[in-house]
Amino acid sequence: MKKAAASMIGAAFFFACMGATVKLASSSLTNETIVFFRNVTGLIALFPWLCRHGIPRLRKRQWHLYAVRSGFGLGAMYCFFYAIAHMRLAEAVLLNYTMPLFVPFIAGPWLGERLHRGIWLGLGLGFVGVSLILKPGLGLLDPVALVGLGAGVLAAVAQVSIRRLTREDSTVGIVFYFGFFGTLFSVVPLLFGWSTPGPQTWLILALMGGFATIAQLFLTTAYAHAPAASVGPFIYTIVIFAALLDWGVWHRLPDSLSIVGAVFICLGGVLTTRKIG
Repeated sequence: MKKAAASMIGAAFFFACMGATVKLASSSLTNETIVFFRNVTGLIALFPWLCRHGIPRLRKRQWHLYAVRSGFGLGAMYCFFYAIAHMRLAEAVLLNYTMPLFVPFIAGPWLGERLHRGIWLGLGLGFVGVSLILKPGLGLLDPVALVGLGAGVLAAVAQVSIRRLTREDSTVGIVFYFGFFGTLFSVVPLLFGWSTPGPQTWLILALMGGFATIAQLFLTTAYAHAPAASVGPFIYTIVIFAALLDWGVWHRLPDSLSIVGAVFICLGGVLTTRKIG
């Protein structure tokens, strides 16, 4: 369990670092360009495995699930990266990690999973936290925050589709086809929003891909050594790492309401993850 927890915390750290590189790249690149290169670098990272084992077979009856996974996953990425570019990193990360709060409402009708009574406390705490970050009653509602929340909703749909796919397909196959279709689909928006990276930006993009790949390796290791319900909550340490990066790189700290909201979202996410895990 210690190895699994350490691996999940490592994944959280490198995912936060990836978010920081996205924010740095957004100062000179369009969102379309960043999303495209994020998908390309993910595919490149899989090349060594593909050279040894070949391209996983795509089952015809799974096409619609891969379309859902790729479409909603790519949409979540566009929303998340846009939020990172225009919000504090920690707040954008928090809104993206509201995903577990929406999964039960999607998995219920789609996969036939029942909503356990104990899950409502976690959901309630989580949505209170969301309201504290969005601040709708104070006239401070930022439309960008709604985009960030949209990333959480879209990611939840993608997550449920992954749970359906894993019943028959391998993890590597799911990752590969998301990267493949994600790269393919992101070419179209790129035609209307391309921006050429400078020398320093190429380095940032390379780091983005490297951080994401390392994070995925840590994530895989964590789930290989402990049940998801036990180790999953450790991913919320990403909020701490993102806040430290906000402070260290951009000298920005969340306001008091956002801090309280972060606590509620993390508590709600942990409780919900343990109940559905």
